[in-house]
Amino acid sequence: MSFDEMIRRHVRGWMVGQGPDSDVVLGTRVRLARNLKDIPFPGVATQEQLHEVVKRVRPAIESLDARWGGPLKFTRMGDVPDLTRQLLVERHLISPAHTQQVREKAFAVRDDEAASIMVNEEDHLRIQALFAGFQLEEALNLADRVDDGLSERLEYAFSERVGYLTAWPTNVGTGLRASVMLHLPALAMAGQLQHVLSAVARFGVAVRGLYGEGTESVGNIFQISNQVSLGRSEDEILKHLANLAHEVVGHERTARQRLMSDRRALEDRIWRSYGVLRYSRAISSQEAMQRLSDVRLGIDLGIIEGLDQRILTELLVVIRPAHLQSFMGRELTPAERDVHRAALIRERIRLPNERLAQGP
Repeated sequence: MSFDEMIRRHVRGWMVGQGPDSDVVLGTRVRLARNLKDIPFPGVATQEQLHEVVKRVRPAIESLDARWGGPLKFTRMGDVPDLTRQLLVERHLISPAHTQQVREKAFAVRDDEAASIMVNEEDHLRIQALFAGFQLEEALNLADRVDDGLSERLEYAFSERVGYLTAWPTNVGTGLRASVMLHLPALAMAGQLQHVLSAVARFGVAVRGLYGEGTESVGNIFQISNQVSLGRSEDEILKHLANLAHEVVGHERTARQRLMSDRRALEDRIWRSYGVLRYSRAISSQEAMQRLSDVRLGIDLGIIEGLDQRILTELLVVIRPAHLQSFMGRELTPAERDVHRAALIRERIRLPNERLAQGP
């Protein structure tokens, strides 16, 4: 089986979908933190209490039908191999913390990966909806449907005074954490990135790397999300985040137009990156992400024609270590991963005329 066939079998959901403003916004995620009444938060609960959480939530999750955003497949994390856990992290379906100390932890996901749930992470339930492009309202709608379905069978920890009670004070209230994943290569090239991101951060949003808190940015990809949920409605949180995200999108588009004023220099950089990706025999994850960022910018600006815009979104996941090792069916050394990463990219980054010249 070729890399191309393997990728097509593994890639789904937000990675292959398309949504509004997808020239800059790669994806949108909404998470709802919920906890069961009368059981301590996971950080201080005993193993017996965590077991009780799983015992209560499993039938509730497995009862979710299409009305409530389901069905979702429930799996105990202890039954998930280490490599698959890392693969789920790379697909943004679970957090890195959820792969550790997995006893009495669980995970549920819908077949298209748009809806998923972590059980006994920092909260008893972390309900997630993940969409391609800029789709905050759609993501919240799906997360709310799953939440409504679960609340039919579970009694949540809730205060009439402050709202939902959560492990982290910043989630108390609605329990809502919404984020958008932005590709900002032109702002980076223009040296304006830190200025723009620092400016929006002053209005109550967090700016993080590709895999959230504590991770660095690669490939000029950033996530911005709301920092607090107390004292605001879900609609107010989403509106505030959407306004700030649109500001950043506007700055990125303006920077792209300015870059086009020196088209020759921009084309040179983009085509050099295309050449590295197209012909390298070994490439690190860091360099691959930077070169893919350049190529994606070239696609968005019409400099490169014949490549799908979604190629960066797809490759930013499948070139990660767990996916490469899953494709090969064995553990790989870092050097081996560089070789297989280059081969995978060569197969996916091919212009139509090159495909015709080389045949199927």
